Amino acid sequence: MIEASRVINAAPEAVFAVLADGWSYAGWVVGSSHIRDVDEGWPAPGTRIHHSVGPWPLHIQDTSVVTAVEPGRSLSLEARGWPLGSAAIRLTLEPHGGGTLIRMAEHIVRGPGRALPVPVQALIAKPRNAEALARLSDIVLGRSGA
Repeated sequence: MIEASRVINAAPEAVFAVLADGWSYAGWVVGSSHIRDVDEGWPAPGTRIHHSVGPWPLHIQDTSVVTAVEPGRSLSLEARGWPLGSAAIRLTLEPHGGGTLIRMAEHIVRGPGRALPVPVQALIAKPRNAEALARLSDIVLGRSGA
């Protein structure tokens, strides 16, 4: 697993509220360019975000599906972006002082990206996920007025 983490100066419930808003994903998930639809009941297991990945006009239309959820604590997804493959992503939230420590762990589970050695995958995934957490933090803090 490749992991990035960040402390956000907001309660875990405020962070999870953004994760539970599927329409916000294009605002913080690096590479996601457009949300086409969010299944009713998101983020229940099995529900999907229908998204586009990449810049227009070269974007790929695909989905990400919830594989597990503990409201206020964690969210696990399989993020797809064929023909590139798909990745298992787990976001965990822990109280940290007056804020939240969020961890984002990822590993490729399908597709050609699995052939890349983990250190090479980390060169791409770690900075991308650190940027995603920075964007997520901005959205959380913007919504909370902090």
